[in-house]
Amino acid sequence: MNSDQPLHVAVARLLGYAWPRQTGSSFYDCPALGPDGLEGFANSDGIVCLPPVNHEQAAANRLRPLLAAALGSFEESSLIAAAGLKGSKSKTLEDWLRDEFFEQHAKLFHDHPFIWHLWDGRPDGFHALVNYHKLDHATLQKLTYSYLGDWIQDQARDAKDNKPGAADRLGAAQKLQKKLAAILEGEAPLDIFTRWKPLKNQAEGWHPDLNDGVHQNIRPFLLVGDVGKRGTGLFRDSPLILQDKDRGKESNRRKEEYPWFWCKDEPGTDPVGDKEFVGTRWNNVHLTLEKKKGAKA
Repeated sequence: MNSDQPLHVAVARLLGYAWPRQTGSSFYDCPALGPDGLEGFANSDGIVCLPPVNHEQAAANRLRPLLAAALGSFEESSLIAAAGLKGSKSKTLEDWLRDEFFEQHAKLFHDHPFIWHLWDGRPDGFHALVNYHKLDHATLQKLTYSYLGDWIQDQARDAKDNKPGAADRLGAAQKLQKKLAAILEGEAPLDIFTRWKPLKNQAEGWHPDLNDGVHQNIRPFLLVGDVGKRGTGLFRDSPLILQDKDRGKESNRRKEEYPWFWCKDEPGTDPVGDKEFVGTRWNNVHLTLEKKKGAKA
C-alpha cells in the first residue's frame, strides 16, 4: 500500500471503495491497475459497524488483518500518529475510528466525504461506516432494519437483564432508526433536491443519483436533526457546510418545470415561483412527495 495515508486507504478498501485506476480507468502516464489482493477484506454492502453487529466483527478487528496483508508487519501506534493532515492523538484503532477518522477523512477529500460515519450520538452506542457510493435505497434499508435492528435487539435484551447503560443505548438507537426511516421515506424537508432536474425527475424517497454529487445528496442526513454536535445531523463530525445557494445564474428555464429558478426570495417548500425568471441557484428547496407525484402524473 504505497500511500502517505495508509490508514485512510485501508478504511476505504474495507468499505469496498476502489480507486478509479482499479476499476479500469487510465490516465496520461497512469495506466489502469490490477487487483491489489485486498478485495477479499471488503464488505460487499459497503457497511462496517464499529461495534460487533449482525454477526460481524468490530471494525478495528477487521481493519488489522487488511493492514497486515497490505503492509506486512506494521506498528499500529505509528500509523495512527501519522493519520490525517495534522496527525492523530488516539492510542488505538478503536479510538481513532470512533473519534478522529471521519473528521480527517472529510478534510483529506476537501469536504467531499465518500465514507460516512453515522451514529446515534453515544460514544458507546451504534456507529457505522458507510460507503456513500453504495448507499442506495436497499442499502439504507439494510443499515436501518438489519444492522441497526440487530443492535436494538441486543440492547433490548441487555436492558431486560438490567445491564448498565443498555436502556440509554436502546433509546438512542431507536431514535436513530426513526430518523433513518424518515430519510428513506423522503418527505420534505428530508427530501433529495437537485436544482438542475425538472420536477418530474426529482427523486421520491432515498433514491440518490451519485452523479448529482455528495453536496446535494447529503442534505437529508444533515437536516434530520443533530444527534451529536450542532449542525452535524447523523454524522460523527461536520462533513461540510451546506450552502443555501451557489454562485452564478441559470439560463431561462420553464416555470412549470423549474419554479425555484423563478423565486427572488428563498423558495422554501413546494415553490410556485414569481412572475419573472430570476435564475438564482437555490439549494435550500424542499418538495413534498405529493408535489413530485403530481409532476410525474
